[in-house]
Amino acid sequence: MSNKRIVSGMRPTGKLHLGHFHGVLANWRELQEEYECFFFAADWHSLTTEYDNTGAIRDNIREMVIDWLAFGVDPAKSVIFRQSLVPQHAELNLILSMITPVSWLERNPTFKEMQDNLDAKDLSTFGFLGYPVLMAADIILYRAGKVPVGHDQLPHLEITREIARRFNYLYREVFPEPAALLTETPKVLGLDGRKMSKSYGNSIYLSETAEETSKKIMSMVTDTQRVRRSDPGEPDRCVAFNLHRLYVPDDERAEIVEACRGATIGCVDCKKILARHLVETLAPFRAKRVELAARPELVDEILAEGSDRAAREATMTMTDVRDAIRL
Repeated sequence: MSNKRIVSGMRPTGKLHLGHFHGVLANWRELQEEYECFFFAADWHSLTTEYDNTGAIRDNIREMVIDWLAFGVDPAKSVIFRQSLVPQHAELNLILSMITPVSWLERNPTFKEMQDNLDAKDLSTFGFLGYPVLMAADIILYRAGKVPVGHDQLPHLEITREIARRFNYLYREVFPEPAALLTETPKVLGLDGRKMSKSYGNSIYLSETAEETSKKIMSMVTDTQRVRRSDPGEPDRCVAFNLHRLYVPDDERAEIVEACRGATIGCVDCKKILARHLVETLAPFRAKRVELAARPELVDEILAEGSDRAAREATMTMTDVRDAIRL
């Protein structure tokens, strides 16, 4: 076990947006400076809900990893790999599934929630129910000491800890019980005031152009109670102001708050300021993204090399697992 080793993954379900940047990538970028990080494209996890729509997964992986690299995840500092290129994930998942009580999986808070939210899709599958087992395999395969999670993900990590504990009890101590590395991330609202999500169609994507971003910003909901330009506004009621807090400098933002409440600035002008700062902040990342997108073979090489490195670690773990269960 290494308390300085971290494992985290992301499902390749489509384009990444500002919520992914602030919720995951900005954190990964900092963690790699202090920890030994294993970051993976969780393509097998995608099959739990997209088993009947697999055609886009490969392209999604490449596009997702391009975003990772462009926004600061460094293959010289982190192991970047593809889950399905490390078959030990599947082997350990199978072994852990033999010892995991079904009741543990049925009490998983995400199980019922996702079934309700995706009621148009049949999720009464063995793979979907067993999602936490595969997640546990992903984590403990690398004997990581910590897993970066938000407060809402703590129940998921606890299942991983219970599975590791049960394996150690039944056979012998092989796996550490990974601790949560709690991460505080800003809440990023979408264009309509709901959580930014591809499924809501309210996202600002990392891969879009400056013009596309500016157009979306100008369409954002503001203070719905400010009917006329001459009416005083309230930034705390304004959806767009959520992004001001992330992208507009403090001193300029303070001036905007005063002007909004005094009705000396309108919502259109306010959103133009936001669009300018957002586009300027993302410009260097997007320029790097364009360069990487023109070299897809480089991304494939990074994934292949990272998967080889991950497989070497996974092989050592599985040697211990097989020895423990006497296979």
